Amino acid sequence: DVGQVMLDADSQLNTLQHLAGRHHWKAQRGGHGMGSNCHGKGGEDCRIPVPPGTLVYDSDHEILLSDLTEEGTEVCVAVGGHGGKGNCRFRSATNQAPREFEEGTPGQMRKLRLELKLMADVALVGKPNAGKSTILSRLSAARPKIADYPFTTLTPYLGIVELSGYRRLVMADIPGLIEGAHEGHGLGHDFLRHIERCRVILHVVDVCPLEGDPAHDYEAIHEELREYSPELADRPELIVANKMDLTDADVALELFQEGTGKKVLPVSAVAGTNLEALKEALWDLLHPQED
Repeated sequence: DVGQVMLDADSQLNTLQHLAGRHHWKAQRGGHGMGSNCHGKGGEDCRIPVPPGTLVYDSDHEILLSDLTEEGTEVCVAVGGHGGKGNCRFRSATNQAPREFEEGTPGQMRKLRLELKLMADVALVGKPNAGKSTILSRLSAARPKIADYPFTTLTPYLGIVELSGYRRLVMADIPGLIEGAHEGHGLGHDFLRHIERCRVILHVVDVCPLEGDPAHDYEAIHEELREYSPELADRPELIVANKMDLTDADVALELFQEGTGKKVLPVSAVAGTNLEALKEALWDLLHPQED
């Protein structure tokens, strides 16, 4: 028998690196039959580790085969062939030395497409240059690219946020969204899909932008989430007004709250203001049953 090809969810994100440059994966073929009525040895399965959060599609038919969300789960994506009957199976009283045999069946061939959605407790969203990367770098050991121009983050970053009492949560910095992101504008669907895995949305607002209106920026991004997925827009959310260390930030915060009617937590990622309160607020959203 030919071995089967299995995808196995592994805890390490770098497990996808071994897929680069390799386009074909084959399970071990079975051994030939031997004398003394011995059948051939079955082929070993081929197990391919992938990160938790990997979606497995049959690319020829665009069928979702499995969503490997938990570590240790696996799915068989290509069934192995079966060995044929040997000549001894055709022996009878009138045919003591048969020459008949049955050929084995080939294993299944399948073209796959793997799509990874990051799995995190909290997703950082907001307009470009709102300060999401700075917040992540201050709350965790992650070191995303930080600069004074928009779209410095081109790939999602994950960070572990430590709290007192041996508590921790995973935070993902999603590259800045713009109006039309649900239609593919800007970074579009490339990163909106990662937010789907997150339990809480941390919406970062620049209360003192060089141009534009913070209230409009918030409403525009919130509408992008709703256009992409109504369920996603209704997920628990915490709004933070960043850059409160700037001049006139207090006045800008009042205008933002009046314009949106939302409760906002003021912070300054640069000065470190209210970051501990931010961590506790996120924890309370993630664990409401503990209140």
